[in-house]
Amino acid sequence: MWVARVADGLGAAEIRGKSVAVTIERANRTPGPVRITDVAALAGVSIGTASKALNGTGQLRDSTRQRVQEAASKLGFVFDARGRSLSSGRSFTVAVITTDSFGRFSIPVMLGAEDVMSAGQIAVLMCDTRDDPVREQHYLRSLAARRVDGIIVTGRTADPRPAVATDIPVVYVFTPSTDPNDISVTLDDAAGARVLAQHLVGLGRRRVAYVSGPSHAGPARRRADGAAEVLGERLIGQPLFGHWTEQWGRQAVDILLAQHTDLDAIACASDQIARGVCDRLRELGRSVPADIAVTGFDDWDVVALASRPPLTTVDLRLEELGRVAGRALLQLIDGAAAVSTVIEPTLVIRASTVGG
Repeated sequence: MWVARVADGLGAAEIRGKSVAVTIERANRTPGPVRITDVAALAGVSIGTASKALNGTGQLRDSTRQRVQEAASKLGFVFDARGRSLSSGRSFTVAVITTDSFGRFSIPVMLGAEDVMSAGQIAVLMCDTRDDPVREQHYLRSLAARRVDGIIVTGRTADPRPAVATDIPVVYVFTPSTDPNDISVTLDDAAGARVLAQHLVGLGRRRVAYVSGPSHAGPARRRADGAAEVLGERLIGQPLFGHWTEQWGRQAVDILLAQHTDLDAIACASDQIARGVCDRLRELGRSVPADIAVTGFDDWDVVALASRPPLTTVDLRLEELGRVAGRALLQLIDGAAAVSTVIEPTLVIRASTVGG
């Protein structure tokens, strides 16, 4: 019966006849651990190809890698992690070091990296430094002692940070390294602001104010500059710099309406600022978006979707940043070259600009 169930479920995998024969042979012998030879036979590939597919190494077709992984899953194949580590000189473990205790940025980045790493059965550890350099050094020593294969460094800000001192392969994601020789995967903040500004221009908004975060923050400046580049004469006055908070959004509305009663759009550098803007406009009897359209930035769903109305904003594509960083780290671990990458965010349109 076990053989029948396996055979019945293999149509999609297009297993060759000889693979089924080997599976039947295995079912008839004394039970024991599933070997990689069993997986290779069921998938119809060589043992070497099966090993590469399960390790996430080698230049294989996606269809071949998937077929091997499906065969391993059907047979219940379990890696011998200790033997694998000893034979390869690798721990098949990577670490994420972050300053983002809340997890707003680091969790999506880690999930994206895991999408790439899990194909090779690589475990991902997370280490929260809490902005403490001493704690970070402790983690680096501990990870070196554990012989992790690589490290992803990220954080809660897109401002550059000093490089970590280690011989382990490192990729920086979202939070770039100050060393141009390091591999960093970053977000194009200015491109995100431009696409939001183009959206407002396309809607016919002609009197647009811009409310940003702290002037010392790189993302706040880049987003303000990107929006100004597109808005041109439609931009009312200079961008207002303040804080990444709803309270600042509320205060900014009072400042703007005291000077520009005829504005018809407010673009914000974060979803938190934009939610404060929406709340204050509603309190003052201004309809969003009928009277004044509002845009955010970040697509933080707990804020953007809870806003009244839900916010048109920019998706940072954090999981994609994590996937790109994961692939770059695997290249470094394998001794291959990797390059720094800049990811463009995408526009998410909701009721704060196109509502009834």
